[in-house]
Amino acid sequence: MTTRHLIGMLLGTEDDWPTAFETLMRRLALRIDHGGDAHTFATERITIEPFDLRAKPRYSLVIDRLAYWYYVPREWLKKVALLDDVYLLNNPFTFQSMEKHAAYCAMIRLGLKVPETWLIPHKRPPENERFPYTASRYNQPFRLEEIAERVGYPLFMKPYDGGAWVGVSRIAGPEALRRHYDESGERLMHLQAAVENFDVFARSLSIGAETLVMRYDPSQPIHGRYQVEHGFLNPSLGDEVITIGRMVNAFFRWEFNSCETLVKGDEVSPIDYANACPDMSLISLHYYFPWAIATLAKWSAFCAATGRRMRVDLDLQRWFDIGDRDDLTYDGKLAEYRRLADGYFQVEEYREFCDRHLSHVDEEMVAYVESDDFDRLLVATVRATFPAHEHDRFVPHYRGLLAAWAADRRTAGVRP
Repeated sequence: MTTRHLIGMLLGTEDDWPTAFETLMRRLALRIDHGGDAHTFATERITIEPFDLRAKPRYSLVIDRLAYWYYVPREWLKKVALLDDVYLLNNPFTFQSMEKHAAYCAMIRLGLKVPETWLIPHKRPPENERFPYTASRYNQPFRLEEIAERVGYPLFMKPYDGGAWVGVSRIAGPEALRRHYDESGERLMHLQAAVENFDVFARSLSIGAETLVMRYDPSQPIHGRYQVEHGFLNPSLGDEVITIGRMVNAFFRWEFNSCETLVKGDEVSPIDYANACPDMSLISLHYYFPWAIATLAKWSAFCAATGRRMRVDLDLQRWFDIGDRDDLTYDGKLAEYRRLADGYFQVEEYREFCDRHLSHVDEEMVAYVESDDFDRLLVATVRATFPAHEHDRFVPHYRGLLAAWAADRRTAGVRP
């Protein structure tokens, strides 16, 4: 029997990685014999329209890049998860956790080294006729400067629900504190202690059972933030960064997420790990872009072909039972979290599946990156992103980075 799996993509403005993903899946033309069936795959971009709650979707799996801000597809995702068992890479019921605040709270309870963090009320209250009465009766007055002193300067003021560094300010003293708070308007903000003189800013991208840890410099323009550097963390610290990202994802049922950590000495401080719509742009990921596309293809094929069931329930108490234990050290808790996370992501089963059915994916990705098709995508993406006078600079820049990736893969033994 042949089972055809349709992989749907909910997209916004992005076109580079979806085109690359679609092209790779066509080139692979996967036919996987598993569980007595032959599994084939196709992709489709999902359109947005009214929907009958009882309608049966055609998709086996959906990659969502839209519902974090667009409510119509978000509610459709909830429907297909509850009614139809469609596999979603990210749980649509934990979007609230993407607002950073819940994620900070959960990981503090689990013992992660989250910097000192406070939530402060709106500078400008919400427009609600009940607010003045409620505020006059229950809101306690506070001095912002006193809270900042308890957190300690320098600190960061950032939206509790933010992303893409919007509204984030580094605060060195009371004057800047007051100015940025006045500018925050109706947004709820966190004050979070800065980790000064850190050694490494690491950003890890997780897709299913795999995680890629990259050196990151947020002060650079978008094309220079991900640094092409290998071995910048020792094995122990690298494994801790991977464990933190994987436990966050297993905890919230996210399989497509990025995590930011600051490494200072042998201390790893997670500062932003609720990004369940991670950066997948060719322009920003450049050298690392092919890894992301190939891994997304492998994880999608694994989930669909094996009939992996999406977990809507969170089962948080298993995690809290570990975090609340006084007899476990930090390292001991991390080891237990890693055990839970690796079990959730079926790490061993996934590796065996890839070895048996998907060992050629990396080879095909190298061939694709070196093809005229990919070069046309690269040129079109550069032209759509940068002003005309910068095209002659950035086209060869990106060609060089992607050629370097392909050369490195061949050196590692991958042959197109």
